[in-house]
Amino acid sequence: MKKRSWILGSMLAVSIILGACNAEEADSSTTSEPSGDKPYVAIVSKGFQHQFWQAVKKGAEDAAKEFDVEITFEGPESESQVDKQIEMLRAALDKKPDALGFAALDSQAATPLLEEAQKSEIPIIAFDSGVESDIPLATASTDNKAAAALAADKMAEFIGEEGKIALVVHDQTSVTGVQRRDGFKEQIESKYPNIEIVDIQYGGGDHLKSTDLAKAMIQAHSDLKGIFGSNEGSAIGVVNAVQELNKSGDLVVVGFDSGKQQIDAITSGLMSGAVTQNPVGIGYETVKAAVDAMNGKEVEKTIDTGFIWYDKDNIESEEVQNAIYE
Repeated sequence: MKKRSWILGSMLAVSIILGACNAEEADSSTTSEPSGDKPYVAIVSKGFQHQFWQAVKKGAEDAAKEFDVEITFEGPESESQVDKQIEMLRAALDKKPDALGFAALDSQAATPLLEEAQKSEIPIIAFDSGVESDIPLATASTDNKAAAALAADKMAEFIGEEGKIALVVHDQTSVTGVQRRDGFKEQIESKYPNIEIVDIQYGGGDHLKSTDLAKAMIQAHSDLKGIFGSNEGSAIGVVNAVQELNKSGDLVVVGFDSGKQQIDAITSGLMSGAVTQNPVGIGYETVKAAVDAMNGKEVEKTIDTGFIWYDKDNIESEEVQNAIYE
């Protein structure tokens, strides 16, 4: 009996410790359940693990503190998990938020739930990729076409405005994927007649898949001069491919977004440069617009959160340091 009592007591102690740890973890996470004591904004993003989304989350948390609201911030592990995101959107709406922030992986798949939210008079603020719909009251995002066009200009400059290039794009269903692809492609085709885009592949923003795609491109086109990676995962995949095939110095890599690996690749010379968004600003402006909307204030239809080119020459400048994230 003594032995059994000791075992039960030990199990109880462990469960108390685990419970305390879990409670502490829940308290520190913006994905915990809202308490109901403050206005509540549910935020469903395209992802969660990339440093970009963590920076967006930080901006949202900053705004939540400033405007005295509660938020939850969720996103699937991979930006290819459309079904998972729809499940998260469903769960967020079931919590009956006062407003919703949403970045669609697939606008068409999300439309029925967004229509449901609209009927329930839940203000919707789109962010980052936005939503291909008139339902959101506003979209807080980068002008992705203009930013990608700048990346195209830089690529052209680095390869002497002639030669073959390719693109690794994160997807062809989200607004960001389409706009960055088209912004880059259209700029090259309209301004640089001696540059040929020989391939465009889609890696789902996954750096491993993007690595494989970039390696296949490089092996298929021995005279390839450069590759553009349209987001953090895509760009790192390209960098990895260049390293694995010992093409460093032979191929120009231009990226989009920031994150420690891209910053390291640029400072070491593996990547020529990248366009960075203002992810903290995206998160902040999303919550700010949501608070204004729930309070009946008019919000701007398009909230431009800006972008900037950075490379090893300007990466230490105050302007760039305020925009990049690790």
